[in-house]
Amino acid sequence: MQLVIVTGLSGSGKSIVLRALEDSGYYCVDNLPATLLPQISQHLSVAKQERVAISIDTRSAALEALPANIQLLKSQGIAVQVLFLESNVETLVKRFSETRRRHPLSDEKTTLAESIEHERELLSQLADLGHHIDTSELSANTLRSWVKDFVSKEQSGLTLLFASFGFKHGIPLDADLVFDVRCLPNPHYDPILRPLSGKDEAVKTFLENQASVVAMYEDIRGFVARWLPCFVQDNRSYLTIAIGCTGGQHRSVYFVEQLGQYFAEQQQKVLIRHRELE
Repeated sequence: MQLVIVTGLSGSGKSIVLRALEDSGYYCVDNLPATLLPQISQHLSVAKQERVAISIDTRSAALEALPANIQLLKSQGIAVQVLFLESNVETLVKRFSETRRRHPLSDEKTTLAESIEHERELLSQLADLGHHIDTSELSANTLRSWVKDFVSKEQSGLTLLFASFGFKHGIPLDADLVFDVRCLPNPHYDPILRPLSGKDEAVKTFLENQASVVAMYEDIRGFVARWLPCFVQDNRSYLTIAIGCTGGQHRSVYFVEQLGQYFAEQQQKVLIRHRELE
């Protein structure tokens, strides 16, 4: 059985993820108490449910039991993937204000922002269990697409996730490694290149003719290649490498495309994301 556990902050998009997984053929269970995870997994396995997604969050009883129960299921041969969703405080406050929903940890003595930070602290023990997705700048359609990419990859080995972003929109919370390419020549200042992206041939030609761009690319590629075996030995399932420029349109997109292509040619499992383009 393939089991995806969806957890993370309230308001970060867990309901959207569950619906996307259901559309992909997963049997979905929402708000399961963590202590019941082994029993429900066994029941669904006997019922011949091959793909299952279960949402567990701070509404769940005995949340601290989740890490041990995940290890128990893995020891029984169940392929378990954990998807941890998070967003920055400003985005979550805006979402709760727009929907007028009550935060599950809020009361008369705490503000909404305080409740969000308290929940982040409670979930900190789960943050390292699986793959992070920062939904702060994501539309619902993009989140659904990213989730389908996540479950479509083979579960064995390490997947490299290269992500471009714009610093003016904030650094992704889910990044393991962050590289800043804002010091490089910017195609934005060329009126012809400005409406294009780092995927377009004209922008690629411009950047490839810059010695500093070539040197930076070789340095980043070499760093990732050198330390990749250490991350593999750390038994990680995903390594997110974020490349940032000012707007997330040209330089960072170019670097992500080139790095993704290179490591895919080295037989690595690769995912590519462009936050600002998507």
